[in-house]
Amino acid sequence: MNSSLSASTDDVLTRAAAQAGADATGAMSIRTGAHAVYQLRNGIIARIGKPGSAATATRELQISRWLNESGISTVEAISSLDQPIIVDERPVTWWQLIPDHRPATPAELGQALQRLHSITAPSTFTLPEYDPFGGLLEKITSATTLDDDDREWLIQHEQDLRNRYLRLPVPPRLCVIHGDAWQGNLIVPPDGPPTFLDLDKVSTGRPEWDLVQLAVDHSDFNRLTTTDYQAFVSAYGGMDMTTAPEFRLFADIQELRWTAFAVSLTTRNPAAKTEAAHRIACLRGRVDHPWTWHAL
Repeated sequence: MNSSLSASTDDVLTRAAAQAGADATGAMSIRTGAHAVYQLRNGIIARIGKPGSAATATRELQISRWLNESGISTVEAISSLDQPIIVDERPVTWWQLIPDHRPATPAELGQALQRLHSITAPSTFTLPEYDPFGGLLEKITSATTLDDDDREWLIQHEQDLRNRYLRLPVPPRLCVIHGDAWQGNLIVPPDGPPTFLDLDKVSTGRPEWDLVQLAVDHSDFNRLTTTDYQAFVSAYGGMDMTTAPEFRLFADIQELRWTAFAVSLTTRNPAAKTEAAHRIACLRGRVDHPWTWHAL
C-alpha cells in the first residue's frame, strides 16, 4: 500500500477490504478531500467517506443504480462486494474502475446536465433537497487556523448570503441535480458515453447550482474561454447564468463553499492554510479578478 497514506486511512481501507473480500495490497491513493479515493487491484475503486456518513454512502449506491436504470450513465458499484463497509464509523464503498478516460468538454457537460435535469426524481427512495449552506458555518467556526478578523468576516458573509438567498422567489421547479458539476466529475471513456462520478451530492434543487461552477470559472477565474463557456450554455439549452439577475448571489455562495472547504483542510495541510488565506483575501476584495485558486 502507498506509504504516503495516513495510518488511520490505511487501517480503514485494510480492514474494510478484509471484511468485503477485496485485496488492498498495493492500493494507490488517487485523491483526498471530502472522500479518500484509492485504486485497488482487479479494477476496483474504493471511496472512504467521512465519519458518520453511512446513510449518504448507502444513498450514493442507490443513486448509481437508479440513474443507470434511468439512462443517465454513472459510475457503477461492484455488486459482488458487500457495501457499504463501516470501519470506525467511516463508510467504504467499492466501484468499477473506468480506465483511460478524459474529463468532459464544457459542451459534453452541458448536454449531460440538460438530460439529468429533465428526469423525474426516484420513487423508491427520497433524494434530499440541496442545501448550499450545509456545513458552511461549522467549517468556519471550528477552524483553529483562522484569525478572529477573518472568522468574524466569514461568519457575517455567510449570514448575509443566507438571508439574501432565503428572500429569492420560490423557484418554478426543483429538479434532480448533480450538486458538484464540473468537467472532472463527468468523464468520457474511449468507447463509452460521458459518465458521472461523485454522486454523494445528487439531490433535488435549483438547476442553477449545476450551472454556476462553469459560469464563475469563466467570469471570475478566467479558467474557461468565452468559446468554451458559450458551448456549455448552448449545449444545455441557452441558459446563461452570468446574465441572470441573481448570478452574483449564486456565485458568491459557491465561492464561499470553495473557500470553506480550503479552511476545513488547514489543520492537516500546510498548503491549504496558504490557499485558504488567499481565497479569503479574494472574497474580501483584496485581490482583483481574474483570480487564481489552486486545487486541494
